[in-house]
Order: sequence, then structure tokens, then C-alpha cells
Amino acid sequence: MGSFDLSYASSFKNILKTYLRKNPTAKTIWELVQSLDNENICYDHFTFQTFKVEGYGIESLSSFFMDYGYKVEDTGVAYSDNDALRVLTFSPPDIYVPDDGHGLGNGPLPRLVIAELFVDELSPESQEIIRKYLKPKGGKQAVLSSTLGSLIWEKPTSTDFQQLAKESDFAAWVLVHGYMMNHLAFSVHRLKHQFSDIKCIKEYLEEKGFELNNDGGILKVSQDGLLLQVSSISEKIAFEFADGVTETIPASYIEFTQRLVLPEFKDLPHNQIKEFHRRDGFDLGNAKNILESARFTSDV
Repeated sequence: MGSFDLSYASSFKNILKTYLRKNPTAKTIWELVQSLDNENICYDHFTFQTFKVEGYGIESLSSFFMDYGYKVEDTGVAYSDNDALRVLTFSPPDIYVPDDGHGLGNGPLPRLVIAELFVDELSPESQEIIRKYLKPKGGKQAVLSSTLGSLIWEKPTSTDFQQLAKESDFAAWVLVHGYMMNHLAFSVHRLKHQFSDIKCIKEYLEEKGFELNNDGGILKVSQDGLLLQVSSISEKIAFEFADGVTETIPASYIEFTQRLVLPEFKDLPHNQIKEFHRRDGFDLGNAKNILESARFTSDV
């Protein structure tokens, strides 16, 4: 395994800090996990959303991470309601992250999932709204948006937001939140205590009164039965638009992902099971349902 670049750790730390600062409910759940599994926190993936417009798409974020050894793992085009998306998954470099206060846990770096919305496939009205805010070469500041939680375009008006949200939840979320991390997912099999079983996590969160995404069932199971996921519903936060109007909008959410051991390795002793013995990749059905965790449409 390679050594860990502290400047890179700082970027990840700031992305995480921004996400937690802007999402109190996600932070509460994160702190609950930390309190039980502080020595063994590990993330499955971090997810980001972008606009596929010149300089603002996946590459505006991925180039930074690939400079540090991330590699494209999987690619695909997905549809969520009316949105056409391209999604790339990036596998991390073979680096072990020490628990040294960076907030990144204790284990391998997370996978990255970066999605881009095909803006050209939206209605002319929505395209006009999005392009109005994007500046030439502004996408070069995408990583800054992720680390600081700031917009890299002007704050939108409530009228533009409402019009965009009628057509695309994805586009509306990115317009108001920028390239802040959309959500993180814990790696369940690396947690300790009762949190090492996703069914126990589901029951625990329900008992604590957290609202969970029930699209496709609260416990989302891949077609092969080897990928299990649970996510919270994004909380609603007050957002003041450029025209002075304040509305309540969805923020981010938090997810738990459990990757079961592949059938051909089921007889391996537990202490010999490595990451490559477990189910990798993602499930399109699960992913579509989890996207509903930050639904706008019913709120505008």
C-alpha cells in the first residue's frame, strides 16, 4: 500500500466537514456511528452531482481525484424519472488511511460516484436557466465548491429554481447546492457492534425516529441479493434565494451500504475475507430508488 498524501487528506476532510456542517440530521447519524465505531469507521463511497455542460461535468471533479490515483471503475447511463444521467464510479488508490483526525475513518479510501446531468436533453426553458448561471471556465472551481460548500455561480432566484424543479430534481439540487457532496455511504461490513449488520442499522435508525427512504423498500436489495442499502431522507433546510425569497428545500442525506461475500468465497474463514471477495459495483434499481432521498418535486 502507498503512503497517504496529507494535502489530499485535507481536501477530503474539508469535503466531509462541509457536508456535515450543512446537513444537521446527517451529522447526527454520523456522530451516532462515530460514538459506537470510532476505531473502525470506513466509507463505502462519496457521491457528487454535476451538470454536463462544457467544463462543468464529471471531469471537473474527477481530474482532481485521478491525480491522486483514483481510476475509473464503471460507467453507465441511467434514467431517474425524466433525467438522463451519466454516472462514473472511481476506485480508490491502494492506500490505507490512518485514524489521525482527518475524519476519513480507518481503512481504505472511499469509492467515488460522480453523476452528470445531460442538460441538452432538458426542455429549452430549463437549459436556458442552467446556462444563464454557468460562467465560461467556471467548472475549474468545482473542487473548491465541494470543499467549501460554496456556489461557483450566482445564487439563483426562486423563480428559476421553481421552474427548474418542475422538470428535474437533480438539476434543482445542483443549482442551489453546487458541487457539495450529495451523500456519503458507510461501509457496513467494516463497522463493529450492532452496526455491522444493515438490518440492525435500519431498526436502530427507525427506533431513533429518523425518516428513511422507502422507495423500493427501506432495505434496498440488488437483483443478485448481495448489495444491501439503506438511506435517510434528506432533511429540509431554509434557503434564501437571490430575490430575497426564503424556501424550504432538501439538503443531503446519508447512506449505509453492505456488500456481502460472493458465493464462490462463502466458505472462506471470516478473518481471511478481503474486499475483492465481496460484491463490488452498484445496482441500477437500488441507485434509482436512493436518488429519491433528495426529492424536490412534491415540495414546489
